[in-house]
Amino acid sequence: MLKVLVVEDEELIRKGIVLAVDWAALDCVVVGEASNGEEALDAVERLSPSLIITDLKMPRMDGIEMLRRLREAGNPVYVIILTAYDSFTYAQSALRLGAVDFLLKPFHDGELEQAVRNLQSRMQTSEPVHGIPGLKKGDKSKYVLEAMDYIGAHYNDPGITVGSIAQSLGISEGHLSHMFKKETDYTLLNYLTRYRIHKSMELLRDCRRKVYEVAELVGYKDVTYFSATFKKVVGISPSEYQDTCP
Repeated sequence: MLKVLVVEDEELIRKGIVLAVDWAALDCVVVGEASNGEEALDAVERLSPSLIITDLKMPRMDGIEMLRRLREAGNPVYVIILTAYDSFTYAQSALRLGAVDFLLKPFHDGELEQAVRNLQSRMQTSEPVHGIPGLKKGDKSKYVLEAMDYIGAHYNDPGITVGSIAQSLGISEGHLSHMFKKETDYTLLNYLTRYRIHKSMELLRDCRRKVYEVAELVGYKDVTYFSATFKKVVGISPSEYQDTCP
């Protein structure tokens, strides 16, 4: 069962999330509420939630600073963020800090529940949160798992390279590349590309998002290159993919 902490400065929205969602049906329990990042950090210490659902723009301490402090403390809590269109740069920062999903406010009925189900599905199938469908089964070595985690936390950085991944792990580029290919059947760059496209597919399911915004959120500066890469991997363009979404 997921222990949920809801962090939102607008009381009506916060109470709506707490009271309107059938948490028991999702195998979740809301263990606490907070109105800003400072309160949330205190609540995390007391309540040890496994999932935080948080707004980004809040007084005293915003969601980005809260998330940054959690990661600096080594806390791996799952985070789903809530944001408005004018919080686009905040969303980018949150994803870089390892948020597993984000929803645009106002979100539609069922969107939050679906985001929670998606997270639970990946947990139950032992798919790493920073993973992709179809990954080769079997145990992974420490460095390969750390490389996957690094990609999951930094995939939306346009400057990420095999060299930067290897350097962060304190291992040679050649050795890491060899291990990664052997254990996953993907080269590091191929895995990064497919991870980015996998994340973009999740984001594109919200038809309010523009293709160029999604491209930036997953680490592509050039929307044309993103669209070409998406079509190569998925078989259709990002716009065509959005048209298939309900």
